[in-house]
Amino acid sequence: MTEEENKRVKMWFYRRTQFPGVIMCVHGTHIKILPPAHEPYLYYNRKGYYSLNAMVICDNKMQIRCVDARFPGSSYDSHVWNVSAAKTYFEERYRQGDKTTWILGDAGYPLQPWLITPFRTPVAGSRESAFNKTHSKARNIVERVIGVLKNRFRCLLSARQLHYSPQKVVCALHNMCIHYNVEDNTPDIMDDEYEDVNEEEAPSEFSREASDIRMRILRSLPN
Repeated sequence: MTEEENKRVKMWFYRRTQFPGVIMCVHGTHIKILPPAHEPYLYYNRKGYYSLNAMVICDNKMQIRCVDARFPGSSYDSHVWNVSAAKTYFEERYRQGDKTTWILGDAGYPLQPWLITPFRTPVAGSRESAFNKTHSKARNIVERVIGVLKNRFRCLLSARQLHYSPQKVVCALHNMCIHYNVEDNTPDIMDDEYEDVNEEEAPSEFSREASDIRMRILRSLPN
């Protein structure tokens, strides 16, 4: 994104959700595949089928800005993120002084100064609970993108399975449909996605900063 795009996208998210600084959202989705010939056990996920754990990052226009489908279904979302080019990109922006730009992810991702995740098990009615609702409202767009993607290209649904090698899973056609306003008139299909669980990570050099940033955002939201 250009800096002008960043400003427009931040304004778009803020006007609709009151969540500041957001330019993209990330989510993991499982793409069912036939058992690979090499090390098939790595592709067997916790839902009981062989898959790729594909990381999808989208913008406010439902365009896919990044996809990483290199990792087998047994991989955690947090691992896919931590070794991704996207994480490196956002970390470099942060180190270069961009302290007010964020990507949103669910609880399957690690809290980082550039990646804001919800609070764990907040008390009902608390400000943390209200934060999570606002966070979920803003982040919902990436779940919609994945739903549209799988609705349009049904070979990606877990009810079916790809007969291709893992390297051939791509999302370019989705962006073409979005760009050219191709309507999707097929009935909605609910995917059997599940929220990944982020394994507790050792504190990093940014752990304190990330927690402080999330608290500042919480205090900036309307009561």
